[in-house]
Order: sequence, then structure tokens, then C-alpha cells
Amino acid sequence: MTHLLHQLPLHSAAHNGNAPALTLKGRTLSYTELAELIDRFATGLLALGIARGERVAFYLDKRFETVAASFGTTKAGAVFVPVNPLLKGDQVAHILRDCNVRVLVTTDERLRSIASILAACPDLRHVVVIGELESLPGTGKHHVEWSDFAAQTGGEGHRVIDADMAAILYTSGSTGRPKGVVLSHRNMVAGAKSVAGYLENGPSDAILSALPLSFDAGFSQLTTAFHTGARVVLLNYLLPRDVLQEMVREQVTGLTAVPPLWIQLVQLEWPAAIAGHLRYIANTGGRMPRETLAELRRRLPNTKPYLMYGLTEAFRSTYLPPSEVDRRPDSIGKAIPNAEILVLRPDGTACGPNEPGELVHRGALVGMGYWNDAEKTAERYKPLAAGVGGREAGLMLPEMAVFSGDTVQKDEDGYLYFIGRRDEMIKTSGYRVSPTELEEAVYAMKLVGEVAAFGVAHPSLGQAIVLSVTAVADASIDADRLLAECRRLLPAYMVPADIDVHAASLPRNPNGKIDRKTLALQYEERRATQP
Repeated sequence: MTHLLHQLPLHSAAHNGNAPALTLKGRTLSYTELAELIDRFATGLLALGIARGERVAFYLDKRFETVAASFGTTKAGAVFVPVNPLLKGDQVAHILRDCNVRVLVTTDERLRSIASILAACPDLRHVVVIGELESLPGTGKHHVEWSDFAAQTGGEGHRVIDADMAAILYTSGSTGRPKGVVLSHRNMVAGAKSVAGYLENGPSDAILSALPLSFDAGFSQLTTAFHTGARVVLLNYLLPRDVLQEMVREQVTGLTAVPPLWIQLVQLEWPAAIAGHLRYIANTGGRMPRETLAELRRRLPNTKPYLMYGLTEAFRSTYLPPSEVDRRPDSIGKAIPNAEILVLRPDGTACGPNEPGELVHRGALVGMGYWNDAEKTAERYKPLAAGVGGREAGLMLPEMAVFSGDTVQKDEDGYLYFIGRRDEMIKTSGYRVSPTELEEAVYAMKLVGEVAAFGVAHPSLGQAIVLSVTAVADASIDADRLLAECRRLLPAYMVPADIDVHAASLPRNPNGKIDRKTLALQYEERRATQP
């Protein structure tokens, strides 16, 4: 039985220890070797005096030590905090201070880049360094080299149960300082079992880890694989072409990505061999444009596509079965196993078919709130009223659900459709325009590589619509033609007031999603400096 997060890889090690667990740059660890690395890390933490529930952060790219730090931390009875390796000093310092990190694991090179900020992290006591210690700058912390830290095995971790904290995952912070979403062992193990179930993962799978491990969907590649005894291929890619090359080299059977990466991938030539072994693809982090999905289906006729929707606050919420993709390509599907997804009005009552409302997630994957932030927690995690979902009036203890802030609607067959985030809806000329819907329409014109829609203040319209776009590979943007197509195909209130052409890829947040808020700020700054 696996109730705790670290039991996922340890259980697979006990049942088939010789099976491959992790691959990085051509080197593979078996489950037995991974279990030993996890045990050594846990023992090292206990030797430092780590207490139950204390936080251990890792600021690393993907490597064997990153995985060992994650699962070894929970084996010791502590809580791991993955810091996105794209973040810089001040952003790293915010996370370390915000959740009172006690131990930091990083490389000698990364430590040099953030050494100056560590003095402002008073709760941090120890830094475990991968690399040479001799030339490191002084930080006022206790430094220990990985080889010495992880030299022993057999430490007995603090007792924890599945309701205890396992991880704190920080959101990208596009609306301000990142918030730490607290997830329990139960949340993460239930998520692994649910996702692995509908993706039909098994020991023969080779799952490519292309997303950041600080992103809930990225970490899910580890948990679903370890639950089923599959192999994870770790990849720190620089270019989309690297993803394709690794898929061929490692005979990858499953790939999950966010829409910006899928858009980039379909603009490349794919090696023919990929179609022979790629069993499934999955999309998360936003709706995949129809044209991108159609191109992937054309290239991968025997590969199953899974369209998914998830919340860091509840790990994963919905998926569309491959059998429904051709009939409902715009749908985010139905609730994953062991979850219930409700569509509610502002008064808390259930919406009818095709009536827009807020997506609300209830079940075992609902997280434990935002770390040390009662106000934000109260905005998103709320008790369900009697008569909603499975709640009955006789139940005295409250059940907390995640109120996503996302507007969706459900059709007569119960399939869900994403409309947009409440705080990203564009309000123009008295209309509410979904940026996602507008972007989908522009992608269908086949005139752009990437597109993001957002609103900017306007004296008479309320907000004017701006489209930030990039060109398709080896082409250029004809802004006049794009605007003419918008006028021809869209209602007048959805026609953009301006086309904002970008020579390079649109900016991403640390999880790889296109960052509309950054685009809007950049656009406003440029407009303010123009005569």
C-alpha cells in the first residue's frame, strides 16, 4: 500500500528493483539505485537535525539529485519546496523566506549566483552543495558537499501520515508575489494514481520530463511513473528541437507539454520514428489551439491525445478521453477519477447546461491552502454549501473545495468548456471577451506562430483589445492582412485595436505558459514613451 509520497518509488523498488527508473543524458538509474539515493538524502537530512514538517528547498535543474531531494525529504518527514531554476536571486530569496526554508540544495554555480541574498534568509541553516566547496563565497550558512551529506543510509524518518504536508509549490506570481500552494501526501499520491489510471501508464512506458519539476504537471511525470514502475527521462532542453531528438533517442512513449511548446514543436520537422513509439501526448496549462491539435493528429495518427486542465491548488482536475477529441476538440473533458468538478453561480448554486459559471473542484486532490496567507486562502478554498455535490445538510464538519476563478460551462452531456480566467476577461464596449476564445480564432487563420490577447485601458471602450503575435517559422507578419481577417471573421467588438508584432517568442512565465500580464505591461510601457 502506498499512502505517502516517497512510498511510490520505494514500492516499485521493492517489487522490481532492476527496472529502469530515471534516465539523464544517456545514464539510467534502476529503481534500487534510486531508492538508495532517496534513503541517503533522507539520512543526511536527519543527521542535520531536520525536524518534522520543516522545509527543504532545491534550486536545481533536472538531475538525479533533484529527484532524490524531493522524495528523500518526505521520507525524512520534512516538506520539499522546488524552486524553479529560471528564477533569479530576489525571487529565490522570497520563496526561502516565505516558507522558512531550513535546508537548501543547489549546485556550486547556482550558489554563487544567489550567495548575496542568503544572509536575508534567517531561517536557512544549511546549504547542501553539488560540486566543489573550496572556492565558494561566504554566505554565513553551514555548507556541506553532496558526497559527504549523502554518504550514509538507514536513518529513521519522523512519523508522518497522509494528511501531513509533503510539498509547497509556488505559483508563477504573474499577479504579484508567488504564493506557496501546500500539498499533502494524500493530494499527491491520489493525483498520481488518478492520472496514471486514465493515461494507462505501465512499466513499459518511458515518460519524457520536459516541464519544470516546480510545476505541478511537471512533478506529476515523476509520481505517475513511479506509481506504475515506468521510466522517466529527465530533459533540460534549450530548444524545442532538443525535445524531438530526446524522444527518438530514448524511445519515449508519453509526452505532456503546455500549448506554447506544442505550437513550437509543430513548426519543426518530426523524425518519422517518433510516431512508432509515442503512445500518448497530453496538453495542460491552457487550451491547445485547434490547428496545433489537428497538425499533431496528422503527424501522430496512432498516438492518443489527452487534453487536460489542472490547478496547482488541486493538482489535476479534468481530462478529455482520446475517443472524444475529434467530436469535442475544444472541451477540457470531465473530472478525473476520484474528483468532482462543479460549475457554480456566484450564489453557490449549480449552473444549468451551457450556462457559464465558476469551476469548483472537490475531492482528495484539494490542497491545504496557501502557505501563511489566510486572505488568499479564503479567496480560493471555501466550504461547500449543503446540497452542492455530495454535501448533505446533516454533515456538520465543513468540506473545503477549490474555487478556481476560471469561468467554464458544461454541455448537456456533462463535458466542460473553458471560457477564461475571471481576472483576464477583456471588458470592451460593454462586452466580456475571452482572450482564449479570441486567440483560438486567430490561430485558425494560420497567419501567426504565437498569439496572446489582452486588454488595455481605453477612454471610451473601457478596454481596447491588443494582439501580441509572432510569425510562423521562416515567414513574416502582415499586420494589415491579419487585421482584415479579424474584421471579416469576428464580431466588431472582438476586433483588436492594435497588432503588437514580436520578432522572438512571446514571454513565458517560469512554468512555460505565455505571460499575458507581462505582455500588457510591456505594451503599456512602450505606449507611454511614444510621442
